[in-house]
Amino acid sequence: MLKTRTLGNDKLRISALGLGVMMMPDNDESVHTIQGALDAGVTMFDTADLYGAYEKQRFGGNEKLLGRALQGRRSKAIVATKFGITHTQGPKGDPAYIKKSVDASLYNLGMDYIDLYYQHRPDPNTPIEETVGTLADLVQQGKIRYIGLSEAPVEIIRRAHAVHPITALQTEYSLWSRELEDEIMPVLHELNIGLVPYSPLGRGFLTGQIRSIDDLPEDDYRRHYPRFQGENFQKNLEVVGLIQEMAKQKGCTVSQLALAWLLGKGEHIVPIPGTRNLERVHENLGALQVSLTDDEMNQIDHISPQGIAAGGRFPGQV
Repeated sequence: MLKTRTLGNDKLRISALGLGVMMMPDNDESVHTIQGALDAGVTMFDTADLYGAYEKQRFGGNEKLLGRALQGRRSKAIVATKFGITHTQGPKGDPAYIKKSVDASLYNLGMDYIDLYYQHRPDPNTPIEETVGTLADLVQQGKIRYIGLSEAPVEIIRRAHAVHPITALQTEYSLWSRELEDEIMPVLHELNIGLVPYSPLGRGFLTGQIRSIDDLPEDDYRRHYPRFQGENFQKNLEVVGLIQEMAKQKGCTVSQLALAWLLGKGEHIVPIPGTRNLERVHENLGALQVSLTDDEMNQIDHISPQGIAAGGRFPGQV
């Protein structure tokens, strides 16, 4: 049985590592990977209504995949999905849009309720109090169980939590994306809000499997990200090399070391590494068996301090 962790004041209990479904194509191998992860003890599965739309699938295509994979096994899984990113109108969080979105997600998933429902990005045109108030109504109606935020700043987190307990914040966090440590993490600790890091392996860079830009397919979205380009790529590769050396000394893979470091940053943290491959799922779960001493945590902090990654997180950032 896998180790578990608790998120938020409402005590959502989930496996200490989840599975991000975002990049999975809609095919039998993906279903096999999701079901294999569930068999291995993973209970947390993360998707969004947006996922799949950029792969020429329908809006909600990734939710349909997850729903199909979990058919007949719904009670064993904690399902997280998101609303609020549109193709043409920017982030949305108004009541009418939320009500339409949750019903669409429930239909796509083929489920009666969603365990954890995130606002994907804050809506600058709708007060967060109005958004969370609507989500609280959905909790009362039984359509969702817990409320989450994604990529929200400190002010939004505090205002949202004052309306209804926020169970989790999802944001990027890894050995090369540590920007949230100064301001956001102390607030999460203060309010007892869980942290669900996406891209905990640096969009694959921290697996040690990417040695050259040519290792990425020609149509891979990561080719457009600054950290995978030119001199940035080479500088980041040097950092990964140092982490790999420590992983060898520890007797684990670089992925396992990177995930173990994240897990060591707090009991309220549940990373959701994404992969299409069941073998990688099992490798990642091996991180739960890697125990790091305070000295080893400090050593990793020294190798990859805040701000070490060369290049911005998203396209267009320096």
